[in-house]
Amino acid sequence: MTPDRIAFVLTALAAVVIVLTRVRMSSRDEDAAGRVDIPHVLVNVHTIFGVLALGLWGTYLLATVDKVYGWAGLACWWITTVAGLLILARWLPARGRHAAGPAADSWGEGPGLSVLGHVGLLVGSIVWTYLLVADKLT
Repeated sequence: MTPDRIAFVLTALAAVVIVLTRVRMSSRDEDAAGRVDIPHVLVNVHTIFGVLALGLWGTYLLATVDKVYGWAGLACWWITTVAGLLILARWLPARGRHAAGPAADSWGEGPGLSVLGHVGLLVGSIVWTYLLVADKLT
């Protein structure tokens, strides 16, 4: 598989992570699953920079534009990745005398889906960084 195809596939998967995180964390009907409440500002950062990353990085991959689009998109991917990993913090065990168990929702049991998505986004960001730094993308 060529580096360009790898970048496209990882970009499509990252888009799914951004959308699903937004849908899952912004539901007004029920609290999102986890042990700790996460501020909605963090979810907004994840969504805003994820959309910016998709736009800038997608433009860099699909059009013949300056490399600055790639670098800006990559910076947005890293901000999105850090925000996503912080969103995963909602699964850390709550400490204290009155700590409750994890809240559940209709998306599944435990943090598996979130870990898969956000660790996958971390791996994608590492791969994109390598591809851009090593000048493997055409």
